Amino acid sequence: MPSLVFTVAARVIRQMTRDHRTMALIFVVPLVVMTLIGLSFPQTTVLDYIAPALLTTLALFFGFLLTGISFLRERSQGTLERLMASPVSRLDIVVGYLCGFFVFALAQTLIIVLFTIYVLKVNYHGDLWQIFVFQIVVIIGAVNLGIFISTFARNEFQMVQFIPLIIIPQIFLSGVLWPVEQMPDYLKWLSAVLPLTYAVEGLRNIMLHGQSLIDVSVDLAVLVGFAIVTSILAAVTLRRGC
Repeated sequence: MPSLVFTVAARVIRQMTRDHRTMALIFVVPLVVMTLIGLSFPQTTVLDYIAPALLTTLALFFGFLLTGISFLRERSQGTLERLMASPVSRLDIVVGYLCGFFVFALAQTLIIVLFTIYVLKVNYHGDLWQIFVFQIVVIIGAVNLGIFISTFARNEFQMVQFIPLIIIPQIFLSGVLWPVEQMPDYLKWLSAVLPLTYAVEGLRNIMLHGQSLIDVSVDLAVLVGFAIVTSILAAVTLRRGC
Protein backbone atom coordinates (compact mmCIF):
# COMPACT_ATOMS: atom_id res chain seq x y z
CA MET A 1 0.00 0.00 0.00
CA PRO A 2 1.33 3.50 -0.83
CA SER A 3 0.63 4.80 2.68
CA LEU A 4 2.72 2.02 4.24
CA VAL A 5 5.53 2.65 1.74
CA PHE A 6 5.59 6.36 2.59
CA THR A 7 5.55 5.54 6.31
CA VAL A 8 8.62 3.33 5.96
CA ALA A 9 10.35 5.91 3.75
CA ALA A 10 9.63 8.73 6.20
CA ARG A 11 11.04 6.69 9.08
CA VAL A 12 14.24 6.01 7.09
CA ILE A 13 14.63 9.72 6.28
CA ARG A 14 14.14 10.74 9.93
CA GLN A 15 16.64 8.12 11.08
CA MET A 16 19.26 9.26 8.58
CA THR A 17 18.85 12.98 9.26
CA ARG A 18 19.36 12.43 12.99
CA ASP A 19 22.84 11.06 12.28
CA HIS A 20 24.63 14.37 11.70
CA ARG A 21 28.00 12.79 10.98
CA THR A 22 26.52 10.60 8.25
CA MET A 23 24.70 13.57 6.77
CA ALA A 24 27.93 15.56 6.70
CA LEU A 25 29.74 12.73 4.93
CA ILE A 26 26.93 12.37 2.39
CA PHE A 27 27.45 15.97 1.28
CA VAL A 28 31.20 16.39 1.82
CA VAL A 29 32.60 13.16 0.35
CA PRO A 30 31.27 13.73 -3.22
CA LEU A 31 32.74 17.24 -3.21
CA VAL A 32 36.14 15.97 -2.08
CA VAL A 33 36.15 13.13 -4.62
CA MET A 34 35.15 15.37 -7.53
CA THR A 35 37.70 18.02 -6.51
CA LEU A 36 40.46 15.41 -6.58
CA ILE A 37 39.25 14.17 -9.96
CA GLY A 38 39.25 17.71 -11.33
CA LEU A 39 42.80 18.29 -10.12
CA SER A 40 43.92 14.96 -11.57
CA PHE A 41 42.68 15.80 -15.06
CA PRO A 42 43.71 19.40 -15.80
CA GLN A 43 43.12 18.89 -19.53
CA THR A 44 39.46 19.66 -20.12
CA THR A 45 39.22 17.50 -23.25
CA VAL A 46 40.19 14.40 -21.26
CA LEU A 47 37.80 15.24 -18.45
CA ASP A 48 35.00 15.88 -20.94
CA TYR A 49 35.39 12.35 -22.30
CA ILE A 50 35.64 10.48 -19.01
CA ALA A 51 32.99 12.55 -17.18
CA PRO A 52 29.98 10.40 -18.23
CA ALA A 53 31.70 7.21 -17.08
CA LEU A 54 32.71 8.85 -13.80
CA LEU A 55 29.20 10.16 -13.13
CA THR A 56 27.53 6.78 -13.62
CA THR A 57 30.24 4.90 -11.73
CA LEU A 58 30.11 7.22 -8.73
CA ALA A 59 26.30 7.10 -8.73
CA LEU A 60 26.42 3.31 -8.63
CA PHE A 61 29.19 3.22 -6.02
CA PHE A 62 27.77 5.79 -3.59
CA GLY A 63 24.21 4.51 -3.96
CA PHE A 64 25.29 0.92 -3.36
CA LEU A 65 27.53 1.73 -0.40
CA LEU A 66 25.16 4.14 1.34
CA THR A 67 22.16 1.85 1.01
CA GLY A 68 23.94 -1.41 1.77
CA ILE A 69 25.52 -0.26 5.03
CA SER A 70 22.46 1.71 6.17
CA PHE A 71 20.10 -1.18 5.47
CA LEU A 72 22.43 -3.57 7.25
CA ARG A 73 22.35 -1.29 10.28
CA GLU A 74 18.55 -1.39 10.20
CA ARG A 75 18.69 -5.17 10.42
CA SER A 76 21.33 -5.25 13.17
CA GLN A 77 19.36 -2.78 15.31
CA GLY A 78 16.19 -4.84 15.06
CA THR A 79 14.23 -2.20 13.18
CA LEU A 80 13.61 -4.45 10.21
CA GLU A 81 12.43 -7.25 12.49
CA ARG A 82 9.80 -4.97 14.03
CA LEU A 83 8.65 -3.87 10.59
CA MET A 84 8.29 -7.45 9.37
CA ALA A 85 6.22 -8.27 12.45
CA SER A 86 3.78 -5.50 11.48
CA PRO A 87 1.14 -5.75 8.71
CA VAL A 88 3.59 -4.58 6.05
CA SER A 89 4.48 -6.74 3.06
CA ARG A 90 8.07 -7.46 2.10
CA LEU A 91 7.65 -5.48 -1.11
CA ASP A 92 6.27 -2.49 0.84
CA ILE A 93 9.35 -2.60 3.07
CA VAL A 94 11.77 -2.78 0.14
CA VAL A 95 10.02 -0.01 -1.79
CA GLY A 96 9.80 2.12 1.37
CA TYR A 97 13.51 1.75 2.04
CA LEU A 98 14.19 2.40 -1.64
CA CYS A 99 12.30 5.71 -1.47
CA GLY A 100 14.02 6.70 1.77
CA PHE A 101 17.56 5.91 0.69
CA PHE A 102 16.85 7.29 -2.78
CA VAL A 103 16.53 10.80 -1.32
CA PHE A 104 20.11 10.75 -0.05
CA ALA A 105 21.54 8.95 -3.08
CA LEU A 106 19.82 11.55 -5.26
CA ALA A 107 21.33 14.37 -3.20
CA GLN A 108 24.81 12.93 -3.71
CA THR A 109 24.22 12.51 -7.42
CA LEU A 110 22.94 16.08 -7.81
CA ILE A 111 26.03 17.37 -6.01
CA ILE A 112 28.33 15.36 -8.26
CA VAL A 113 26.59 16.33 -11.51
CA LEU A 114 26.31 20.04 -10.68
CA PHE A 115 29.87 20.20 -9.38
CA THR A 116 31.15 18.44 -12.49
CA ILE A 117 29.35 20.79 -14.86
CA TYR A 118 29.53 24.15 -13.12
CA VAL A 119 32.78 23.90 -11.13
CA LEU A 120 34.89 21.56 -13.21
CA LYS A 121 33.43 23.15 -16.37
CA VAL A 122 32.86 19.86 -18.18
CA ASN A 123 31.38 20.42 -21.63
CA TYR A 124 28.31 18.42 -22.62
CA HIS A 125 25.94 18.38 -25.60
CA GLY A 126 22.73 16.84 -24.25
CA ASP A 127 20.05 18.49 -22.14
CA LEU A 128 20.87 18.78 -18.45
CA TRP A 129 17.46 17.50 -17.37
CA GLN A 130 17.94 14.36 -19.46
CA ILE A 131 21.28 13.77 -17.75
CA PHE A 132 19.51 14.00 -14.39
CA VAL A 133 16.72 11.63 -15.46
CA PHE A 134 19.23 9.08 -16.71
CA GLN A 135 21.20 9.33 -13.46
CA ILE A 136 18.01 8.86 -11.45
CA VAL A 137 17.43 5.51 -13.17
CA VAL A 138 21.03 4.52 -12.38
CA ILE A 139 20.75 5.34 -8.67
CA ILE A 140 17.41 3.52 -8.33
CA GLY A 141 19.18 0.40 -9.53
CA ALA A 142 22.14 1.11 -7.23
CA VAL A 143 19.88 1.51 -4.19
CA ASN A 144 18.01 -1.70 -4.97
CA LEU A 145 21.30 -3.52 -5.48
CA GLY A 146 22.54 -2.28 -2.10
CA ILE A 147 19.38 -3.50 -0.36
CA PHE A 148 19.60 -6.89 -2.07
CA ILE A 149 23.32 -7.50 -1.46
CA SER A 150 23.13 -6.34 2.18
CA THR A 151 20.91 -9.33 2.99
CA PHE A 152 23.96 -11.56 2.52
CA ALA A 153 26.18 -9.61 4.94
CA ARG A 154 26.24 -10.05 8.71
CA ASN A 155 28.29 -6.96 9.54
CA GLU A 156 29.57 -3.78 7.91
CA PHE A 157 32.99 -5.30 7.18
CA GLN A 158 31.36 -8.03 5.10
CA MET A 159 29.26 -5.43 3.32
CA VAL A 160 32.35 -3.44 2.35
CA GLN A 161 33.94 -6.63 1.02
CA PHE A 162 31.18 -6.87 -1.56
CA ILE A 163 32.56 -3.74 -3.23
CA PRO A 164 35.52 -5.58 -4.85
CA LEU A 165 33.10 -8.33 -5.85
CA ILE A 166 30.21 -6.25 -7.19
CA ILE A 167 31.48 -2.78 -8.12
CA ILE A 168 35.16 -3.03 -9.13
CA PRO A 169 34.66 -5.74 -11.81
CA GLN A 170 32.05 -3.51 -13.44
CA ILE A 171 34.54 -0.63 -13.56
CA PHE A 172 37.00 -2.81 -15.47
CA LEU A 173 34.47 -4.49 -17.76
CA SER A 174 31.92 -1.77 -18.53
CA GLY A 175 33.92 0.58 -20.71
CA VAL A 176 34.91 2.95 -17.92
CA LEU A 177 38.66 2.54 -18.39
CA TRP A 178 38.82 1.28 -21.99
CA PRO A 179 36.30 0.52 -24.76
CA VAL A 180 34.35 -2.72 -24.50
CA GLU A 181 35.04 -3.33 -28.20
CA GLN A 182 38.75 -3.82 -27.44
CA MET A 183 38.13 -6.59 -24.91
CA PRO A 184 38.36 -10.33 -25.65
CA ASP A 185 35.08 -11.94 -26.73
CA TYR A 186 34.51 -13.73 -23.42
CA LEU A 187 34.81 -10.43 -21.55
CA LYS A 188 32.42 -8.77 -24.00
CA TRP A 189 29.79 -11.38 -23.13
CA LEU A 190 30.34 -10.71 -19.45
CA SER A 191 30.18 -6.97 -20.01
CA ALA A 192 26.81 -7.39 -21.72
CA VAL A 193 25.15 -8.50 -18.47
CA LEU A 194 26.54 -5.70 -16.30
CA PRO A 195 24.27 -2.69 -15.66
CA LEU A 196 27.16 -0.23 -15.57
CA THR A 197 27.91 -1.05 -19.21
CA TYR A 198 24.55 0.35 -20.27
CA ALA A 199 24.82 3.27 -17.84
CA VAL A 200 28.19 4.35 -19.25
CA GLU A 201 27.12 3.87 -22.85
CA GLY A 202 23.83 5.70 -22.42
CA LEU A 203 25.21 8.72 -20.58
CA ARG A 204 28.13 9.01 -23.00
CA ASN A 205 25.71 9.17 -25.90
CA ILE A 206 23.74 11.91 -24.13
CA MET A 207 26.67 14.03 -22.96
CA LEU A 208 29.16 13.51 -25.79
CA HIS A 209 26.88 13.06 -28.79
CA GLY A 210 23.84 15.08 -27.75
CA GLN A 211 21.42 12.17 -28.00
CA SER A 212 18.07 12.18 -26.20
CA LEU A 213 16.55 9.71 -23.76
CA ILE A 214 14.61 8.23 -26.66
CA ASP A 215 17.86 7.58 -28.52
CA VAL A 216 19.26 5.68 -25.52
CA SER A 217 15.97 3.91 -24.78
CA VAL A 218 17.60 0.47 -25.00
CA ASP A 219 20.14 1.38 -22.30
CA LEU A 220 17.35 2.90 -20.19
CA ALA A 221 15.18 -0.18 -20.60
CA VAL A 222 18.00 -2.45 -19.43
CA LEU A 223 18.63 -0.24 -16.37
CA VAL A 224 14.92 -0.12 -15.52
CA GLY A 225 14.72 -3.89 -15.87
CA PHE A 226 17.75 -4.25 -13.61
CA ALA A 227 16.11 -2.04 -10.97
CA ILE A 228 12.89 -4.07 -11.09
CA VAL A 229 14.67 -7.43 -10.88
CA THR A 230 16.87 -6.36 -7.94
CA SER A 231 13.86 -4.97 -6.05
CA ILE A 232 12.04 -8.29 -6.47
CA LEU A 233 15.14 -10.23 -5.39
CA ALA A 234 15.52 -7.95 -2.37
CA ALA A 235 11.91 -8.60 -1.33
CA VAL A 236 12.28 -12.37 -1.78
CA THR A 237 15.57 -12.65 0.15
CA LEU A 238 14.62 -10.16 2.88
CA ARG A 239 15.31 -11.47 6.36
CA ARG A 240 14.98 -9.98 9.81
CA GLY A 241 18.28 -10.16 11.65
CA CYS A 242 21.95 -10.52 10.87
